[in-house]
Amino acid sequence: MPLAQKPAVTLTNLCFTWPDGTGVFDDLTGTFTVGRTGLIGVNGTGKTTLLRVIAGELPPTSGAVTVTKQAGYLPQHLTLAAGVTVAELLGVSERLRALRAIESGDASPAHFDTLADAWDIESRSLAALGKVGLSGIGLDRKIGTLSGGETMLVALIGLQLAGNEVVLLDEPTNNLDRDSRRLLYQVIASWNGSLIVVSHDVELLNLMDATAELRDGTLTVFGGPYQDYQDYLAAEQAAAEQALRSAEQHLRIEQRQRVEAQTKLARRQRYARTDFENKRKPKIIMNLRKQEAQVSAGKLRGRLDASVDLAKQTVVDQEQRVRRDSTITINLPDPDVPSGRRLAELTDADGHRVIVQGPEYVALSGRNGIGKTRLLETLVHPGLDAWRGFRTVAHTDRIGYLPQRLDHLNDNATLLESVRAAAPSVPVGELRAGLARFLFRGDVVDRLVGDLSGGERFRIALAGLLLADPPHQLLVLDEPTNNLDLTSIDELVDALADYRGGLIVVSHDTCFLHRLGIGRWITMDETGLHETASPE
Repeated sequence: MPLAQKPAVTLTNLCFTWPDGTGVFDDLTGTFTVGRTGLIGVNGTGKTTLLRVIAGELPPTSGAVTVTKQAGYLPQHLTLAAGVTVAELLGVSERLRALRAIESGDASPAHFDTLADAWDIESRSLAALGKVGLSGIGLDRKIGTLSGGETMLVALIGLQLAGNEVVLLDEPTNNLDRDSRRLLYQVIASWNGSLIVVSHDVELLNLMDATAELRDGTLTVFGGPYQDYQDYLAAEQAAAEQALRSAEQHLRIEQRQRVEAQTKLARRQRYARTDFENKRKPKIIMNLRKQEAQVSAGKLRGRLDASVDLAKQTVVDQEQRVRRDSTITINLPDPDVPSGRRLAELTDADGHRVIVQGPEYVALSGRNGIGKTRLLETLVHPGLDAWRGFRTVAHTDRIGYLPQRLDHLNDNATLLESVRAAAPSVPVGELRAGLARFLFRGDVVDRLVGDLSGGERFRIALAGLLLADPPHQLLVLDEPTNNLDLTSIDELVDALADYRGGLIVVSHDTCFLHRLGIGRWITMDETGLHETASPE
């Protein structure tokens, strides 16, 4: 069997239900082969739960998981105390302490038992860190002094050092800046074992050998990276749509032919009754022909009904091949931003100024912790103090802000109330129609914001932003794709496609930024603000 076809993880009739009775997946069967696999699916389909079941953190309700080699799991959110050392995160602290004790002259047998044959544990750990650009990080350094990206990479190297041949990663690039992402991409590209990676990062997904999609309780595995899978899906869906149209046309033909045949039968039966009533032939012959005609008519109706039923079933089968995902559809009002209209100014401590004019899209990048979010907040909330000498000036009061954590939403408000706060003069009927375009229909608009899922919470935040009246002239988005699935990212790109105001967006997702059509790229660092070329 070729290496790429060897199984790494096998799921057999796997079921998982939470203690409160909420089902996640039922009778899930599939195989992750050796190599790198990207696991995709909309939020709520159970991707994280599946990783935890494979890792052994959650026992399946029924069914089985077979992992051919030792598996390690890196969760989406690393909850680590700031005092944890690099050695502890790598999982080598005990062996490192034993090595240092032996080197200092302590010949206790316990130290030799702990160290086993890992005499090169320190040099091997430092070499592994060096390969991912972390050669300057000592093993005794505290995690609290590292960036989020550095912490993620250290944890990933720890899984390698532990001998895990199957590694499960849950959204590893979330909250990582661009430089940290590039380091992670390098590690993934050169990975020797098997990886299963849950992610919405298209650049990362395109480094995979295979793509697995969890959808409607079914796992579909495709032998290629994400973009190849999307191309395959597009072709397959085009063929499915054509097959559905053909099946529907065939059904109409079969139904028409049945009607025509039934009309002919009815006409013959009418003629036969007339002959019988007029006694044109002997009664015994007339009765015999009547019985034969009834049998013949019954058989014909049976064949016609069977043909129509078969055509109906074909339509049903073809409909199941066609994806009918609901997507948001909106027509944005014109925010009335003349070309060249000054909307905002960002100025650094040295007086370098970035002027945002309408309508233009500007991307603001920089390493984590440099102060991008704070800078945006001083623009949106002018009362905040200047940040590290940076200053902002807004030249419009019609600014819409989508913060990173969506913590600006009122959890005790209904969906209708939440949007009405952004458009108080718009009639309720129009607001309901607007919410319907964001997939909130009927009585759903009376749900509380606090009861929404992550994806729904994002959609109501986006609805409040884009349905505002008067419409915002400047939109400020802070890491809008964090924790969004690929479908939600598509919705955001589509929603902004026709926006004719100004936009400032902070994101480390280069693919997303290119899809938005960013016109200017600004980098923020310790020395100030710098206009840069578009990243590759």
